[in-house]
Amino acid sequence: MKNPTTPTSLSRRDLLKRGSAVALGAAVGSQAITGFPTIWAQNIKNVTLRQFGTGVSNINAVAKKAKEDLGINLELTALDTDATAQRVVTQPKSFDIADIEYFTLKKVWPSGNMQPMDISKLKYFDKIAGTFKDGKLTPSSTIAQGTAPHTVSFTDGPNSKSFSKSMTNWYTMVPTIYNADTLGIRPDLIGRPINSWTELLNPEFKGKASILNISSIGIMDAAMVCEAMGEVQYGDKGNMTREEIDKTMAIFTEAKKAGQFRAFWKTFDESVNLMASGEVVIQSMWSPAITKVRSMGLPCIYQPLKEGYRSWGGGLGLARNLSGLELDAAYEYINWYLSGWVGGLLMRQGYYSAAPETSKLHMSDDEWGFWYEGKAAKNDIIDPFGNKMEPAGAVRDGGSFLERMGNVKCWNSVMDENRYMVRKWNEFIAA
Repeated sequence: MKNPTTPTSLSRRDLLKRGSAVALGAAVGSQAITGFPTIWAQNIKNVTLRQFGTGVSNINAVAKKAKEDLGINLELTALDTDATAQRVVTQPKSFDIADIEYFTLKKVWPSGNMQPMDISKLKYFDKIAGTFKDGKLTPSSTIAQGTAPHTVSFTDGPNSKSFSKSMTNWYTMVPTIYNADTLGIRPDLIGRPINSWTELLNPEFKGKASILNISSIGIMDAAMVCEAMGEVQYGDKGNMTREEIDKTMAIFTEAKKAGQFRAFWKTFDESVNLMASGEVVIQSMWSPAITKVRSMGLPCIYQPLKEGYRSWGGGLGLARNLSGLELDAAYEYINWYLSGWVGGLLMRQGYYSAAPETSKLHMSDDEWGFWYEGKAAKNDIIDPFGNKMEPAGAVRDGGSFLERMGNVKCWNSVMDENRYMVRKWNEFIAA
């Protein structure tokens, strides 16, 4: 759905690039806009959209910018990963937009409480990375195990409760953010090289290790460890058999009873506090949590490991109850989201934007070189909120986008034996 751009007309894409409200006022004042969509310019002004999701991307700055650029009111609610799925299924009228992870779709899509998007209404669909279309980062890429995003990205029609095995015109979610996850370490407190997932259970770090207590994600980290140790050979780490789940949890339960773990965390802040305090020296972490610890003046590394990365991705999905003006506003908001400003905001925190080309327009060459290309920073790297994240000369842990995302071995997943896995995980935490 493209808008023709002539010397006397300004498209929405052009408008967003120019910085929104200021450009709009100037353009209207000079009568440069002709035939501009009334719905965008006037009707959706002051429409309220209720969005919930994890704290990773539910950022107040996004709501403020959306108000400036689109006129909409974005009400944000931050929840943990499990609570997002529960809310979609049990409170379908309490939200308009769900900001959720791809593996969560397996839990919530069959409820019928979300509606797919018509791809013809997505202006930047062609800019979305192949990972979220056919699963291929590059034409020669090997698709990792687990719930790879493309396997739950398409459905057969507006009312379908299942996923299509190939691309269709109906998109379950628009992808916004993803990353390659590994272990975080405090090199100053460890004092030697770390290069394998096995180190999480090394008795050398007894009482100083941690793993995140979100079963669907924690089990994947545990599998990476057990496979690296040679203790379990998985057919598919993202879809374990009961026997594989039992073996994995037995190994981790034994380690827990031996005092290996200092704590189990669920939130970004908990992981930061554990590492910053020095109580934990090796643990599951998220990229921005690493840089948060660094911003405190403490050495912390997102350690590349020889066995590769565990990955995750998230996106924006529409509530089934959305219709009329609110649905139109939601499409405008999602198109705006992919137009680049939000992507730049997310990438300057260490995530990857699902539409990198548009995000690049909102980053300096130095920022793009550091975050995406793996180049040494020419200047200090500053986050979107003015905090110094990396000094000049620094290189991103793990290198470039292709080096990191090209070495993903599994995606966060929902298994066929999910209920059994959750029960066994809870037994592990309680042991």
